[in-house]
Formats: sequence, C-alpha cells, structure tokens
Amino acid sequence: MDSSLDTLPKIGAPATRALGNAGYTALRDLAGVPRAELAKLHGMGPKALEILQNALEQHNLSLG
Repeated sequence: MDSSLDTLPKIGAPATRALGNAGYTALRDLAGVPRAELAKLHGMGPKALEILQNALEQHNLSLG
C-alpha cells in the first residue's frame, strides 16, 4: 500500500464521511490525533483506524 499525505487512504465510506465531517481531509491532518478521539466518530471502526495508522507509519508518523 502506497499512501500520500495529501489524500486519505481507501477506507470504508462511513469512515471517510466521518473524517470529512470532522474536518480531516488529508492523511497529514491525522498525524498526532489521538486514536481514541477518532474511534468516537460515528462510522470509524478498528479496521479503518488500523489502515490509517499503517498509512501514517509509511511517512514515519502515527496517530496520537
């Protein structure tokens, strides 16, 4: 999986909508955001969180 910091990786539509509604439109926006905060978003599940974490790790970043 190759990810860009300017876009979100492919995750489910509910998770993508949840991120957009919370103002997160790019992978770089998620660096340092607490995992627990993202998990509270309606539509965000453990699989989507894992995909996001893995995408961030490709850029030596991570969720908070």
